[in-house]
Amino acid sequence: MGMTMAEKILARNSGQAGVRPGQYVTAKIDRIVLCDTIREAYDEYRETGVARVWDPERVILVNDHRIPAPNIESAEDDVLKRKFAREFGLTYMYDVGRGGICHQVVPEKGHALPGTLVVGMDSHTTSYGALNVAATPINIPELYWVLAKGEIWFRVPETIKFELAGELPFRVMGKDVILKIAGDYGTDLALYKAAEFHGPAVAQMGLSDRLAIANMGVEIGAKFAMFEADQKTLDFLTGRSREPFNPVSSDPDAVYETVYHLDVNGLMPQVACPHDVANVKPASEVGKVAVDQAFLGSCTGGRLEDLAMAAEIISGRKINPRVRLVVIPASMEVYRDALRAGILETLVESEAIICGPTCGPCPGAHLGLLGAGESCISAASRNFKGRMGSTEAEIYLASPATVAASALTGYITDPREV
Repeated sequence: MGMTMAEKILARNSGQAGVRPGQYVTAKIDRIVLCDTIREAYDEYRETGVARVWDPERVILVNDHRIPAPNIESAEDDVLKRKFAREFGLTYMYDVGRGGICHQVVPEKGHALPGTLVVGMDSHTTSYGALNVAATPINIPELYWVLAKGEIWFRVPETIKFELAGELPFRVMGKDVILKIAGDYGTDLALYKAAEFHGPAVAQMGLSDRLAIANMGVEIGAKFAMFEADQKTLDFLTGRSREPFNPVSSDPDAVYETVYHLDVNGLMPQVACPHDVANVKPASEVGKVAVDQAFLGSCTGGRLEDLAMAAEIISGRKINPRVRLVVIPASMEVYRDALRAGILETLVESEAIICGPTCGPCPGAHLGLLGAGESCISAASRNFKGRMGSTEAEIYLASPATVAASALTGYITDPREV
């Protein structure tokens, strides 16, 4: 009997010829990604008596959620991060101006390699599955063990499969695909399951769309959210990968718990309405909901392709005077590339504000929080009550295209209509 992608990686990293769903394994970790949990972890890890990390080259620390520090508490957190990196001799610490959001920086810097097993402290660690990585978030107690031993136990998950047929229509993006899935099947569809994405639509997608889907795989409960490595994956990694890698593909006779089919040919731009990622409607059916802020950024919607899509839609026009368009490139690489391509100039000319790479308003940190009674259309991943500021604000999730179109009109708008 064949194996799925996640099963192959868990088998390889646990030193077994094969594994099956429900089996428990202890697997070697290829990378661990740290971001904003050092305040909780630093002292307690030292109290364990462990004076080192298992491999300083495989512990990646990215300062991202609150940079540059917006308050004293954040500044003190940053001091601890830098101290942690120095004391434990970490090879890779990406700080202010040198990195960005971890889920963009880790792939860019060649730390997310096909066929590897990666864990991280942020819930959207599933993002790296776009590059054929079995990637999943862990909690603080698990962090201590991985830092010290470089391994962790897993229950081998069942795998579900999404067959995506067709080709994404005009101004429909990967974000619309995952919102459609969440809306149709709910946020508990893939609880502790691996999700695989296949089909002609996947072959047509760029890495940006795949990253958006894998990123929000956790929003449907997925333990892993994986794509096969193809030529687009290999092209992206050319000049980035830091070591040889061995991609995995699911066997023809791999066993899936369920196979879901979605023809994207007729897919319309989607919007997740407050306060649930699964409260999804086509943008054209939401109604003329006025927006006070439009947010283009985050680990879900701040890549170069996302900014380029927004600039194409907005080019030569001004955003609605009652709307604040906050644009945050996901990394310094994205920022530089968008600057050189004239994308940021186009957005600034539209009266958007451009901020440096950070998670910013997405987790309610800084640079665009919402007040009571305000509404925001966001390219980010979550719209929970209070997520971006006031509990009396409303967040609508959409693709970068829909965010840009809505910034132009002042209300939630299908991007095909502008």
